[in-house]
Amino acid sequence: MEAEMLGAIFTGLLEVKPVFKDKEVLRSTYTPDHLPHREDQIKAMAYILVSALRGETPSNIMIYGKTGTGKTACANFVGRQLEQVAAEQGYKCSVVYINGGIIDTQYRIIAYLARLFDKDVPMTGWPTDQVYAEFKATIDENEQIIIVILDEIDRLVKKGDEVLYNLLRINSDLKRAKISIIGISNNLQFREFLDPRIKSSLGEEELLFPPYDATQLVDILGERAEIGFEQGVLGDSVIPLCAAFAANEHGDARRALDLLRVAGEIAERSGKANVEEEHVRQAQTKIESDRIKEILATLPTHSKLVLYSVMSTGGKPHLTTGEVYRAYLNCCRATGMSPLTQRRVTDLISELDMLGIISTKIVNKGRYGRTKEISMMVPQNVVRSIITSDLRLKVLDSYTQSRQRTLGEEWDV
Repeated sequence: MEAEMLGAIFTGLLEVKPVFKDKEVLRSTYTPDHLPHREDQIKAMAYILVSALRGETPSNIMIYGKTGTGKTACANFVGRQLEQVAAEQGYKCSVVYINGGIIDTQYRIIAYLARLFDKDVPMTGWPTDQVYAEFKATIDENEQIIIVILDEIDRLVKKGDEVLYNLLRINSDLKRAKISIIGISNNLQFREFLDPRIKSSLGEEELLFPPYDATQLVDILGERAEIGFEQGVLGDSVIPLCAAFAANEHGDARRALDLLRVAGEIAERSGKANVEEEHVRQAQTKIESDRIKEILATLPTHSKLVLYSVMSTGGKPHLTTGEVYRAYLNCCRATGMSPLTQRRVTDLISELDMLGIISTKIVNKGRYGRTKEISMMVPQNVVRSIITSDLRLKVLDSYTQSRQRTLGEEWDV
């Protein structure tokens, strides 16, 4: 009986007329056959990489630009075209994509590359030198050009630049194969933190991807919508509104695509035959909420403690850095963690401000000098639920309530 009820539920949902033709084309992971308003960057990349089709080693490329400016899509698009033409002309050329935010250690990257070229290397357990030697021997069995796309290269380097150093100098150890690197970063100052040995080799060619404006985003969304949605389901204002929202946030095409897709999902779940402006506005609220939750969940432990300290003062509208630090010390005592210095906590407050979770401003107190006032920018219930879901910090709420009962105050600041 229960199985029949479940079957009826899904049958009913399948009878709802879909608004999507192919939802996957509205995801940032999809690489289209045409990338509007990135023709110059694509030509520049192709000009550098064409040497691979002559059996020569292309220069390394560094690509910079904010999130959602088409960096990864263009690199993958050019890489795919390069592999296709190389195969047609009889050259052996491979383009490999690695996300440095996910595969983030030297061992894992080299092991991953070795496995792509059919060498059975475990993802853990071997000495790194052995994995590196196996990888070199494997690829050097053939005359080939390998292009390694290292996305989020700045996050990878934060954990050590040994893998970059080894990949950049590997060609001197190879006789038949050659490797070039395409690094992709959201951080324009990334190269400043590199070892001088790496800096000169990695940035042989640099490409900058500027943000899209609203008109360009309308073109991008229009092309995706044509193959992603059923004909005639989008209201006239839907694409311009998605583009306007995203243009206000640094021209992020990924954000615009997410808005359009989520608006479609909201309309479909509501049983609507069309996607309208109201669905875009609901999507904006939902995505913003999800983004905040993701940021909060991935904060380092001491950043969570600082944020909880700001939140747990009973709604006091403006706090000073000193008040937050005293509340932070109480949080550390409650959780048994060693506190950071006040200077380091001030740095964490600035980082939370940059993420838009709190707001800080310098206020002149006259003869008492200048101080930084701190305010919450996200709902306290969201902060509390996510921070206390961290098992190490679960004790904070019970400790706060205990102090309130004992001292008759919200928090000791």
